[in-house]
Amino acid sequence: ILVPVPLPKPGDLIEIFRFGYEHWAIYVGNGYVVHPAPTPEAARGGVSGFSSVVGNRAIVKKELLSMVAGRDKYRVNNKNDKKYNPLPPNKIVQQAEKMVGKEVPYSLTSDNCEHFVTKLRHGVSLSGQVGPQPVEQWGPGAGDPGHVGPIFSAQGQQETHELSWAS
Repeated sequence: ILVPVPLPKPGDLIEIFRFGYEHWAIYVGNGYVVHPAPTPEAARGGVSGFSSVVGNRAIVKKELLSMVAGRDKYRVNNKNDKKYNPLPPNKIVQQAEKMVGKEVPYSLTSDNCEHFVTKLRHGVSLSGQVGPQPVEQWGPGAGDPGHVGPIFSAQGQQETHELSWAS
């Protein structure tokens, strides 16, 4: 079964599949996302990606999704919408835009990029990347080989994926 791939809409959460972890951003329209990134000090020291935990600070950036994702795959993942009502898209985008350029706390366990984007979308900080959530973290929908759902390439090409559950 092939699954059609929707394009991101303003306010959508974007999950980017990095080697060994997922990075999260919030789509704000016109190809741009807002996300926490390493501070300039960390970047000068050769720190990249989620390693920005060094110094426990991140800077909020607005960048093209294609630049943030690079060659990594990504998808729209509004996984918490059934449990938590999302705020109106215009409010999500407005709040995200207000954060651009600000330095924010960063902690892998309590203030990571997923916490940041879910706070903007739902008003509540959530993360499936930490804590005892093996089904959420490793099961279908988390980038494992049995994943089914919309995934984009970094060049913005839409892809479809065949339904295949690993048993």
